Amino acid sequence: MSNIKVFEVRKIRTQWNEQEEDWYFSVVDVVAILTDSANPRKYWSVLKTRLKNEGSELTTNCSQLKLQSADGKFYKQDVLNTKGILRLVQSIPSPKAEPFKLWLAEVGSDRLDEIAGPEKQCNEVLIFIA
Repeated sequence: MSNIKVFEVRKIRTQWNEQEEDWYFSVVDVVAILTDSANPRKYWSVLKTRLKNEGSELTTNCSQLKLQSADGKFYKQDVLNTKGILRLVQSIPSPKAEPFKLWLAEVGSDRLDEIAGPEKQCNEVLIFIA
């Protein structure tokens, strides 16, 4: 399932991995939000090199998925799962990092609630009554 998530007013391309039960987020979209860089692809390229030189495994865990671009076509883009995106956020000095972390936690929580469905609501009621 592909989707667009919105952080504040900025769009982040995402894709749900059913097998892993985790979201994958466009790295460039996240970098653009956190840095306000005029060229987020270049920022990511430089950061990727720096992280590799520091021995970070973040770039090793980076995958590529075809995501839709502004021109409507699908291109391979660097993506990270939720854990990887949180690690990326820690690597970028930005005052926007904390609100972004809270947003990611909310996205994850919403998805877990969706997966649990009616059974979770029923269990919560039983726990409350007990």
